[in-house]
Amino acid sequence: MDIALYTLTSSLHNEESVNTLSNQFITEIENKLGFNFNFCGTDFTTYGDRDLDIIYVRTGGTESIFKKMLPSLKGKILLLTSGESNSLAASMEILAYLKQHNLNGEIIHGSTDYIAERIMLLYQINNARRLLQGKNIGVIGRPSDWLIASNIDKKSIKDKLGIDIIEIPVEELINSVQSDNLSPLFDDKAAIISDEIPQNLKQYKKGALDIYCALKKIIADYSLYGLTIRCFDLLESVNNTSCLALAMLNEEGIPSGCEGDIPSLLTMVIIKALTGHSGFQANPSRIDPLNGEMVFAHCTIPFDMVHSYSFNTHFESSIGIAVHGELDLGEATVFKVSGDLNNYFCCKGLLTENPYEKSLCRSQVRIKFTDNKTAICRDYFLKSPIGNHHIILTGDYYELFDSFMSDINN
Repeated sequence: MDIALYTLTSSLHNEESVNTLSNQFITEIENKLGFNFNFCGTDFTTYGDRDLDIIYVRTGGTESIFKKMLPSLKGKILLLTSGESNSLAASMEILAYLKQHNLNGEIIHGSTDYIAERIMLLYQINNARRLLQGKNIGVIGRPSDWLIASNIDKKSIKDKLGIDIIEIPVEELINSVQSDNLSPLFDDKAAIISDEIPQNLKQYKKGALDIYCALKKIIADYSLYGLTIRCFDLLESVNNTSCLALAMLNEEGIPSGCEGDIPSLLTMVIIKALTGHSGFQANPSRIDPLNGEMVFAHCTIPFDMVHSYSFNTHFESSIGIAVHGELDLGEATVFKVSGDLNNYFCCKGLLTENPYEKSLCRSQVRIKFTDNKTAICRDYFLKSPIGNHHIILTGDYYELFDSFMSDINN
């Protein structure tokens, strides 16, 4: 972890006293972080090359110094301030100047606990943005016909995330599945899954694993970071579904969604880049506005999200191999971005149950919202949702996702 610390100091202040206060302040932050800054001082020649760059405004009277340096700086300007030597006042003047010129910046100020937490969160955001730059995500076939509100803006996605969307004909996948050249891609994980598939689903085993292998080939051919597939086209063409394949790919660290839903895939890609975890793409299936509870369900779930799983057929078609997975109970986050990334929904709640009702898709979770529960269920989901699918993951990531989306939209 390479976080650079640069300094701005006015000659009007006593250097010795400033150093004493500054050293104590920075040492306390480093102790909270558990590592030391890469101290660059007034040498800004490497600015922009590290994992994160922070400018420590040590004193007041530094505004004009910063203004002269600004043309050589790039990206979001992070201004670390203490409560000493008019550091905060100078930082506020600098930030106001940045905003007047439509430039992005932030003051990092508060207790050393808060400062350390904020620096780590900003590091995660910056690291995720760097990770996504230049990545390809694949859309295999068009989005499903029923996703009428899930349009995207490719330019906005490229500008904000650095991601390119690669359109791949679904026929390429179908032809690959129907070929006999996939055995070299059959890996150890596929072998384990093959042995676990129950007798009543044996007729779908080869086809389901062929879809997995064919998707692996497409991922390699197009250098994909993630993918989404118009999966219902497989029902008639190969008499199978991609549910099992997507569960396996997500476990391998490749964000993989279904129904050609690009906004949902973008959400999963952001989750993976920020947290390293998979997300569960699910349908909102039932809402109780008074109690602030919802049931979400879908026929595939990443294997790395569940503590146990079993197999069934795909819910709507009763063919193929779907996954019923059970997640750990406790804190959960529900997240979804729009296709232009201008809007998003994020909230936290408690995952209270893993139901298994016959009338719903195979993986099911019940989530109870704790804060603004009626407003979340009624005012968002029942009045102004961002489409159908939402992405669920265990744990509380509200602040991280909220900060990331604010960052890419400033």
